[in-house]
Parts: sequence; C-alpha cells; structure tokens
Amino acid sequence: MVSVGTVVWLSSELMFFAGLFAMYFTLRSTSGELWALESDKLNVPFALVNTIILVSSSFSCQFGVFAAERLQARRTGGLFSPLRWGMVEWFFLTFVLGGIFVAVQAYEYAMLVSEGVALSSNAYGSAFYITTGFHGLHVLGGLIAFLFIIGRAYAAKRFGHFEATSAIVTSYYWHFVDVVWIGLFIIIYFLK
Repeated sequence: MVSVGTVVWLSSELMFFAGLFAMYFTLRSTSGELWALESDKLNVPFALVNTIILVSSSFSCQFGVFAAERLQARRTGGLFSPLRWGMVEWFFLTFVLGGIFVAVQAYEYAMLVSEGVALSSNAYGSAFYITTGFHGLHVLGGLIAFLFIIGRAYAAKRFGHFEATSAIVTSYYWHFVDVVWIGLFIIIYFLK
C-alpha cells in the first residue's frame, strides 16, 4: 500500500512540475531576447558538475535500496569497504551528495544575484528561481526523509520488511527528484 500511495503522490508532483515547465515555456516564448541575454549569465560547466553530483546520488541511493532489500541495515565490513556497506551508509552518502547539490545551487543563486539576475528582476529571473527553487525544496524534503530512514534503521530493534519498504519508497521520491532535475537542467541550461 505504501508503494502505491507513493506512486500516486509522485504523480501529483509530476503535475506540479508540469505546471512549472508550462510557466517557464510560456514566459520564455514571450521574452525571447531577454532569455538569450540572461541565459548567457549561466555557468553551464558549473551546473553540469552539480548535476553529475545529484545524478550520482541516485546511484548511491539505489545501492542503499539493494542493501535494504537484503535487510542489511548497516555495514558488515570496514568503513572503506563500500561493497560491504548497508543501507545506512549508502543513504548517508546520498544525503551528503544531496546536501552538496543544494549548497552549490545556493552558491549559484548568489553568483547570479550578483550579476543582476534576481527573482524580481524580470520574467527570466522569476522563471529560473521558481522552477529551480521548488526543485531545491523538493531535494531538501528528500534529505529530511533520508534522515528519518537512517534514524529509523538505528531505532529499530530488528531491521525488517517495514523498514526496508520505507527505504524503497524514499528512493522512489529521490529518483523522481533526480529525473525532474535532469529535465530542468536540459531545458534551462541547454535548450536555446
């Protein structure tokens, strides 16, 4: 039931982001010259590295899911033996990578504001910050979910199917957030 409920909820999130994409394209279609001028201020290589960080977090998340499916909450070997890591270690790595993504995105915002691209500066600024900002809030929500899952793994007397299911549905959300970012990244940074 939890998996089905999560998929239904993610469908509503998909509609939310579809509305954001529609807003972005509508504003862009009415302000072509502005978009060309303002999008030149984006640091594409910087954003690409940040995207790679977020996408790599999806892989670490999935390794955590594989460990949860084996009902392996924690590592069975040394800290520097990732092949023996449990769900907690993989999810903690995912948390760190997601945190880096958010921090780098905040730094990018600061750089853009210093170049005159602010939320209230023009249609481009509004579209850019609303679409990427809501995505950033979703990433923060995922990071909080990872903390809950990691905490639940430590609190459980025995790591069982209930805890594993929670980890799996959290991964659904994280993969969704990553796929949405890939779409946003392509549209905002590459689509001319």
